Amino acid sequence: MSEAARRAAEESARPAWQARLDLGFACRAGRSTLVRCRHEGPLRVQKALYPEGPEVCQVIVLHPPGGIAGGDALHIEVEAAPAARVLLTTPGAGKWYRSGGRRAGQTLAVRIGEGAEVEWLPQETIIFAGADACLQTQVELAVGGVFCGWEILCLGRTAAGERFTGGMLELTTRIEKAGRPLWLERARLPGGSPWMQAAAGLAGLPVSATLLLAGRVIEPEWLAACRAVGAGGGVFCGASALPELLVARCLAPGSEAARAWLGAVWRALRPLALGRAAVPPRIWNT
Repeated sequence: MSEAARRAAEESARPAWQARLDLGFACRAGRSTLVRCRHEGPLRVQKALYPEGPEVCQVIVLHPPGGIAGGDALHIEVEAAPAARVLLTTPGAGKWYRSGGRRAGQTLAVRIGEGAEVEWLPQETIIFAGADACLQTQVELAVGGVFCGWEILCLGRTAAGERFTGGMLELTTRIEKAGRPLWLERARLPGGSPWMQAAAGLAGLPVSATLLLAGRVIEPEWLAACRAVGAGGGVFCGASALPELLVARCLAPGSEAARAWLGAVWRALRPLALGRAAVPPRIWNT
């Protein structure tokens, strides 16, 4: 048996993690409070944090195994009751390992009540060569609710010189407001696809990042503020808007450059769209 076949056999025999996290937030006397926290398997949250004061609850979502392997399935549900304000992030990069022939998946379902705001700002996601990953995001907005989320995708372990030469990545994002679609995006990327090098695709750059703001009428100054954020270090970026959705995207040679640009966009956009200065979670500095 070859070394590759032996590794694949070991991976296929490994028990898979099935994990679920169900979080509920409510606004009580002006304080956004974590009122429901249920979990199964290796998904947890640390205690609610309030570096911005009581109006905004910051929560760190933990996946103790540190990576997602073939057969693993993670389900995260977040519900923000009317007027609750929540920011969720992760303690470090998410890693999707070689699959060994089994698909791995993560589903994020977010329900946002009237006047509530949810920010989903995880650190980068690293897709190893040979991974078979499916990431699905579903956001349901009530009238007056706002969602701001980003995704930073690193195709291959760029620091080690690895590229996404094999495997599969599938992405689905759907955002609805009062049952009406605001955004639907699907992508299917086989490892080594010519689209990764195409000028109309990823242009040979291993890192892509997207920020979405949805639920409110996009003012011209919001879009102008995003477009005014400079990019260097080989980053290609842009921003556009639909009536109730703003999209900011970049391609970059590394995750640090993408995070720097995306963070600058968030810092420029948050005071305008959410009426609050950007207060980065402290975990980002560790």
